[in-house]
Amino acid sequence: MTLNFTKMNGAGNDFVVLDNRDGSLNLTGDQIALLCNRQRGIGADGLLAVEKAGKGADFRMRYYNADGGEAEMCGNGARCFARFANDISAEKFETMKFETPAGIIGAEFEGDQVRIELSEPFDLEMETDLAVDGELMTVHSINTGVPHAVVFEEDIEAIDIRRFGRAIRRHDHFSPAGTNVNFVQVIAPDHIAIRTYERGVEDETLACGTGMVASAILHFELNDGDRPVKVDVRGGETLEVSFRKTRDGDFKDVRLLGPAEITYTGVIEI
Repeated sequence: MTLNFTKMNGAGNDFVVLDNRDGSLNLTGDQIALLCNRQRGIGADGLLAVEKAGKGADFRMRYYNADGGEAEMCGNGARCFARFANDISAEKFETMKFETPAGIIGAEFEGDQVRIELSEPFDLEMETDLAVDGELMTVHSINTGVPHAVVFEEDIEAIDIRRFGRAIRRHDHFSPAGTNVNFVQVIAPDHIAIRTYERGVEDETLACGTGMVASAILHFELNDGDRPVKVDVRGGETLEVSFRKTRDGDFKDVRLLGPAEITYTGVIEI
């Protein structure tokens, strides 16, 4: 089978993106993993597919991690998805809504940047002490479309992210599904830097959109931070997270602004 694809990245978090509006593609997990393989395929942190939506949305987003498993949501992927869907559509959108397993996601286009509005976070859990690979760590967690654990460190460059990221990702506390893991350094009340170990990729990635949102919200909760929050990621970019907290303690109007870039297009045979 021959596939036309577009390679995109959002702040260094890279994706294979496919147009499946006609429903003709039915890739297996092994085929997706091969496409995402950096030695034998195109190479990516995940795969996005544009599909037709039901009522109430313009498109449906399917997202698969590099291991071929489908995930509920990806923040950087959502921005790339929105730009790609707009590019291939006969109708050009200023705003867009698309379906995901995590709920309806909104997108706005601001030049070459995309702002997405995520579903409401849930399962906030603060200050859980866990034994992690022989060390005691204070871990915070929240679901921003997918589950995220967050650990605050004075120097994230000094952290052994593969060692501790892998251990937290598979910790019994987060079983059976596991979690993504973010290590956060506070730069200023409205500015943080993060490194992320992603579930499904099973390694550090250059950026993670839902991880940025989780880290920004937990920074606000723990450190009485300011909003919007600037977030420095491993890929070198600085993105912006905004939200509001209600009197009931819920987080609303959760938005992430950042780039969505086309790297190249191509054809591959699988």
